[in-house]
Amino acid sequence: MSTLKFKTTIKCSGCLANVTPHLNAADGIEKWEVDIMNPNKILTVETAGASESDVIAAVEKAGYIAEKVN
Repeated sequence: MSTLKFKTTIKCSGCLANVTPHLNAADGIEKWEVDIMNPNKILTVETAGASESDVIAAVEKAGYIAEKVN
């Protein structure tokens, strides 16, 4: 299992509600959370096979932007 972090445009609880079904349905994502208090709205994902592009695609499908950070 690996951990990936992304800067996102997920800003509030309403945004979280919109993106939740997309991230929950994505194959290979075990656990995820967004720190909406962080200015960069950091999405942390624990993966079991999902790639960086898989996570970005799930977020974009919900209408938001995700950009990999170290």
